[in-house]
Amino acid sequence: MSTLSVRLPNSVHDAVKDYASDDNISINQFIASAVMEKITALDTEKYLKEKASKGSKEKFKAVLGKVPDTEPDESDKFNS
Repeated sequence: MSTLSVRLPNSVHDAVKDYASDDNISINQFIASAVMEKITALDTEKYLKEKASKGSKEKFKAVLGKVPDTEPDESDKFNS
């Protein structure tokens, strides 16, 4: 495990302290969870961009072309 010294504005530190206390966890645990949440979001974005770059508009349209052109069930309609 590594040690990292981070300078935070007092307002951010106070908020972290309050949220960590509300969850009955340490400030370290709260910050580690927040950092992991951000890493997960960035990894997900990267994954989706990689998948999208391999996509094909033609193949997408071909698949959509197989969908029957019918009215949706009443329960699936938007009520505006």
